[in-house]
Amino acid sequence: MTQSEKLRLIVSLSVPSILAQISATVMFFIDASMVGHLGAKASAAIGLVETTGWLMGGLASAASMGFSVQVAHFIGANDFEAARRVLRQSLVCCLLYGLAMSVICVAIAWPLPYWLGGSEEIAHDASLYFAIFGLCGIFFQMEGLAGSMLKCSGNMKVPSALNIGMCVMDVIFNYFFIYILDMGVVGAAMGTGLAMLITALLMLWFLLWRSEMLGILRKDKGEGKSDKFAAASSSAEGTAVANSTLYTLNSKLRDFRPTTDVVTTAFKIGAPMGLQHLLMGSAQIVSTLIVAPLGTIAIAAHSLAITVESLCYMPGFGIAEAATTLVGQSIGAGQRVLTRSFANMSVTLGISVMTLMGVLMWLFAPELMTLMSPVDEIIALGTDVLRIEAWAEPMFAAAIVVNGIFIGAGDTLKPAIMSLTSMWGVRLTLAALLAPRYGLRGVWTAMAVELTFRGLLFLTRMQFGNWQKKRFEV
Repeated sequence: MTQSEKLRLIVSLSVPSILAQISATVMFFIDASMVGHLGAKASAAIGLVETTGWLMGGLASAASMGFSVQVAHFIGANDFEAARRVLRQSLVCCLLYGLAMSVICVAIAWPLPYWLGGSEEIAHDASLYFAIFGLCGIFFQMEGLAGSMLKCSGNMKVPSALNIGMCVMDVIFNYFFIYILDMGVVGAAMGTGLAMLITALLMLWFLLWRSEMLGILRKDKGEGKSDKFAAASSSAEGTAVANSTLYTLNSKLRDFRPTTDVVTTAFKIGAPMGLQHLLMGSAQIVSTLIVAPLGTIAIAAHSLAITVESLCYMPGFGIAEAATTLVGQSIGAGQRVLTRSFANMSVTLGISVMTLMGVLMWLFAPELMTLMSPVDEIIALGTDVLRIEAWAEPMFAAAIVVNGIFIGAGDTLKPAIMSLTSMWGVRLTLAALLAPRYGLRGVWTAMAVELTFRGLLFLTRMQFGNWQKKRFEV
């Protein structure tokens, strides 16, 4: 492949994912607005348990990636039977895992608001919302698994289009349940759950029936010729065909039973990612505790500025997903030079795009904050912290994309340790030291320093570390 062909491939895989990321962000804005119109109690009820929901979503994503990375490697090696074998086992394992997570969510739904410090007036709605959200967690798990499998097979368009569709359905269903049926907070949970269910069914249909590489329920050419089979079934040849068909069916059913090697490999890939989600979520809670004593204006500016900044790093996550697919398949094919080339080009593209986004954020920070709040003090403080953060966007891009590269290589333990060390050792420590003197600006300075440090750390390991592993064996 020429350099221009590689670049076009990276871009073609990145764009659908970027659009899906942007649509999800827009959906979040619209959902927040809908709930906000119900009053402060409704917003507080959902906001109280929202971070716990994100944590559960992160754990679900880690489980899916544990299997889909293996599939990417087998596809790269042209071993499609092994890829389908991993897919069959992943369906069983993730279904059981999703059910277990749903049970846990329902079990903790009632005491959770009190554990998080919620008051009696919002605890009831918060518990109901989380319980319904938890019940729908199995849909999110299977939708995520199917989407991840399709992406690792190189099909970025279908899962991205379906995720955009899920965002649209979420808005429509939420409007219907919240306003038309007047179900309030419960309606918000039901609308999101219904959108997840429909998307999960469509995603699984495309994966299991339509995918040329992974469609384990896809009919082969020549199947369905009942007239010929009926003619043969009355003879010895027909008996042999029937026995052969029964043997093949039993063999495929056995492939659904989880095996030690596949599950162990999935655990080695997914467990560090799950632990990273768990501890990074905890770090965000600690960061909130550092900001809280700074006052109402600081808390509001902090929250709104994070929302604005999310628009800047959406392209980075889209490019990271493309890098995961390309690196996974290249390693599976044993193409170390191609793997390195895709890695370098993906990082360069990610840094370039997010640097541009950082420049735009620095220039238009006041206008962006004005869209979020009419309060002058919040706009001024939010503008300052966004302009501090803009300087970190290039290395933030490096951290995001390189992490995607490591995931594609099946190398997740050391990157997780690096991220957690950077977050807890640099950001939180520095924020705690700077906040009393410099307020929210000090907290965001600590954030910018830590993201720059993390990006440099990841780039160093990508260039000099031993992350290009051999493909998996089944």
